[in-house]
Amino acid sequence: MAAANKSRAGGLRLWRNARLATMAESAAGLGIVEKGAVAARDGVIDYAGPEADMPAPFSEGADTIDCEGRWITPGLIDCHTHLVHAGNRANEFEMRLAGATYEEVARAGGGIVSSVKALRAASEDELVAQSLPRLDALIAEGVTTVEIKSGYGLDRDNEKKSLRAARRLSEERPVTVRTSFLGAHALPPEAKGDKDAFVDLVANEILPAVAAEGLADAVDGFCEGIAFSPEQISRVFDAAKAAGLPVKLHADQLSNLHGAELAARHSALSADHLEYTDEAGAAAMAKAGTVATILPGAYYFIRETKKPPIALFRQHGVRMAVATDNNPGTSPLTSLLLTMNMAATLFGLTVDECLAGVTREAARALGLLGQTGTLEAGKSADLAIWNIERPAELVYRMGFNPLHARIWRGQ
Repeated sequence: MAAANKSRAGGLRLWRNARLATMAESAAGLGIVEKGAVAARDGVIDYAGPEADMPAPFSEGADTIDCEGRWITPGLIDCHTHLVHAGNRANEFEMRLAGATYEEVARAGGGIVSSVKALRAASEDELVAQSLPRLDALIAEGVTTVEIKSGYGLDRDNEKKSLRAARRLSEERPVTVRTSFLGAHALPPEAKGDKDAFVDLVANEILPAVAAEGLADAVDGFCEGIAFSPEQISRVFDAAKAAGLPVKLHADQLSNLHGAELAARHSALSADHLEYTDEAGAAAMAKAGTVATILPGAYYFIRETKKPPIALFRQHGVRMAVATDNNPGTSPLTSLLLTMNMAATLFGLTVDECLAGVTREAARALGLLGQTGTLEAGKSADLAIWNIERPAELVYRMGFNPLHARIWRGQ
């Protein structure tokens, strides 16, 4: 497959002699195709299916890559990260090992506020430089799309700086970056405890400024006792709607403030974490089409004991995505493969649910399902080619990367 990174401009590319996990919704399970092929033109899939059924025009004159029986999946998607941050919080890790809780760390001046101080002190160039190794780790495992949140600036200039750095990462690497404005993440020191005044600042000043410059693809918030109330988040979401931006929500992670229902009321793309979500929340998400983004890295890292209600999500037909939640304080995780294993072993997701969670459902959680996340005609030629015998290996192994080649937009 030496030709995998060479392509004639404007020409056809064909990956043949492959086994496909198309992840198409119209297919059963993983949408497996034995003896399959994928044809693409100008970075867009023309055909994905049985090689024997492929129309001749899709192969005539194409750059042809013999996959030698390897598996092809859609490129992986990490749909929830805080990838752009400065420094680390290893000291807080030591505090938690000594018995401090997440809330105790936050109230002692650690937590998100310590990352705010570090980000404000860093230049945009420094943020890009520090974030690239984390992005590279994801790319090395076949990730072709990544969502990146702000939320460590907590004022207009630093939130914009964070989002600009995130946008620049897609110029530095062949990867699709989607950005989320997370101004309602925590209370900065200068707010002096006045959450309502800060929410007004976020909704009325920072969010419109971010939107005016096209720096965000969505708006997020943290609905929790140590963060913001449902009423406060609703004000931010109303401002997002006025700006024409979809919303996402950190919901029900540490307690049940009915964040899942709040997200559903605002037709959120996703509600994330969800450890304390109840049946009413699951039902509301299902009705609204809001994706449940499962984040086992944070659950593991802060030694949470309350698991998200996977059975309720299945019962009500809630779609489930799986993501790393890469961040410096509660999930310093840069392996989507390990994340799948954790989702399976800690929360009981099946292999099919894990793989859908980092492809099709992750795309849905970003509002990108029409563009990527499955191997289907008309979608971006974002592929991951694997040295495996069966797809379960991608969930089963720990600390092992079987990626053979990663294709982003046909290249």
